[in-house]
Amino acid sequence: MANLDKNKIVDNLTEKFKNCSGIYFTNYTGLDVKSITKLRQNFRSNDVDFIVSKNTLTKIAAKNAGFENKFNEILNGQVGIAYSLDDGVSPARSIKSFLKDNDNATLDVLGVLFEGELYPPEKYKEFADLPTKEVLLSKLLSALNEPMTKFAGTLNGAMQSMIGVLNNLKEKK
Repeated sequence: MANLDKNKIVDNLTEKFKNCSGIYFTNYTGLDVKSITKLRQNFRSNDVDFIVSKNTLTKIAAKNAGFENKFNEILNGQVGIAYSLDDGVSPARSIKSFLKDNDNATLDVLGVLFEGELYPPEKYKEFADLPTKEVLLSKLLSALNEPMTKFAGTLNGAMQSMIGVLNNLKEKK
């Protein structure tokens, strides 16, 4: 591989380390071509990129991004890196979905870099169970809207009661 190609790979990985909120390191040893194809399709459908590069290039990129010596124990063997620019937990959901649909698959998560912090492999399951960004936003909006809705309901109830009292007074006179 020419030095220019290696430099491009390192620059690309450095950018991913700096800009992506969730990066998932996986060991794909033991997956056959059919399983890898399904995995890549699953990733693509969820806007997740999956790259495989030489571990030495990945270490150089991590060092350039400010994560020196953080991944030395992770980057051994066949390591694939899953990341998404839009949603940091989307790769976790994709991995969990793939493993659920393919019981005999042997995709192992080696570690998770989330918001600049390195987490153990089991943490991806917790990230996968988090609701999507859209669900969280809708819950937030509904929580913000609820007090005003209750207040309007309370005012409406008070107005109805007052109208009832006025109608009773009118009928009595």
